[in-house]
Amino acid sequence: MLHEYRFQRARRDDLAMLEHWLAEPHLAGWWGDPDREIVLIDEEIDGGPTDMRIVWTTGPNAAPFAFVQDYPVQAYGAPQYADAPHAARALDTFLGDPAYLGQGHAKAYLRQRARELIAGGAGGVFVDPDPRNKRAIAAYGAAGFRQVKTVPCEDGDPVLVMEYCPH
Repeated sequence: MLHEYRFQRARRDDLAMLEHWLAEPHLAGWWGDPDREIVLIDEEIDGGPTDMRIVWTTGPNAAPFAFVQDYPVQAYGAPQYADAPHAARALDTFLGDPAYLGQGHAKAYLRQRARELIAGGAGGVFVDPDPRNKRAIAAYGAAGFRQVKTVPCEDGDPVLVMEYCPH
């Protein structure tokens, strides 16, 4: 089944939904405390280098179900992206609504978003999941991301850097 998605800019009206999603059990351990994450999102939702989007299904039953954000790889001094091309974008995401898990949505919207970023001029798209997050790594791999290296991030924890490689 082919899916198409709409990436709507995140707004303050979305914060309660995002906080609810961040509290879902399937995100525990992969994202921080929901209250802290919402503060971080709220600090940049109206500007800054991060482009935050709510992912929607399309069609007659259109609904929001995920969050995706991207930013210039140099924006936050993340050492894992030190070798990335200057115009590259780093991407973070979570599938919030558990009703959409296991249906291929993550790989499909990740592929679509990466393609859109490259078409818009990004010199590459990178992600950095926790090496223990097998579900995320599998979704990124299925979307077309290849494993590059495992290195420490800014807080010293290891991350698996992956780069989108269009087919």
